[in-house]
Amino acid sequence: MALNVKINGKKYQAEAGEYVLEVCRRNRILVPTLCHHESLTGMGACRLCVVELNEGSGRQVVVSCVYPLSRDCEVFTESEKIKSIRRTVLAMLRTKAPEGDRLASLCRMYGVGEDDRFTPTRAGINRLDAACILCGLCMEACSKLGTGAISAVGRGTGKKISTPYDEPSADCVGCGSCAAVCPTKAIDCAEAKGQRSIWGRKFDLVRCEVCGRPFATEEELALSYKLQVTGSKENGADVEISRVCENCRRRKSSDVMAKAFGVRK
Repeated sequence: MALNVKINGKKYQAEAGEYVLEVCRRNRILVPTLCHHESLTGMGACRLCVVELNEGSGRQVVVSCVYPLSRDCEVFTESEKIKSIRRTVLAMLRTKAPEGDRLASLCRMYGVGEDDRFTPTRAGINRLDAACILCGLCMEACSKLGTGAISAVGRGTGKKISTPYDEPSADCVGCGSCAAVCPTKAIDCAEAKGQRSIWGRKFDLVRCEVCGRPFATEEELALSYKLQVTGSKENGADVEISRVCENCRRRKSSDVMAKAFGVRK
């Protein structure tokens, strides 16, 4: 069912069940987020994406990444109330993660200064503690792969993301998905001399059979193969482990399509 949605005074259309954030982004309306990723389930953890919504009974503040539309409405993404809320949220997050680069950029965008209401994070801690905002994206990405190598541990101000007992996890495959989705670059994932270092472990990297670029760990490829086999058993398809990087696979697919349509011989 099509809905009429007015955003900041302009009229748009949306489908029933669409999240407010989806509608805004589809129409290129800026709504800042830190805990949202298109490939993962919305969690509403950072609260930066709040907007004001009027569905006929007055304005209310909602978290746009997890609020589904069900009727015609009006949305305000940059009202003074919303900007004030975002400034407070950013000030709170900055005390928890003072080294978050993207967080610092958003603080500058909204003119967030020092706030005496919040106590800064203690100095002398590691990068993960100093930049992590506990958004949960890394855990969600790890869980989606079926490894569950990292999780939230501790309580209150001592809560953090870590491996079990802060020890190198045998379940980690070194894929780096957690680091890739982290909005503040808190997770240290480094590559050098054919190895990838992450969560206290070092993994040997496999070279692409086409271009020769190191692109994945043996453990990551084994997990990918296992997931493909599990899915293929349902439809009877055959799979084989691929040692070709994503760029080369994409290039090969493009060549096949080009030849099929006569663009390239």
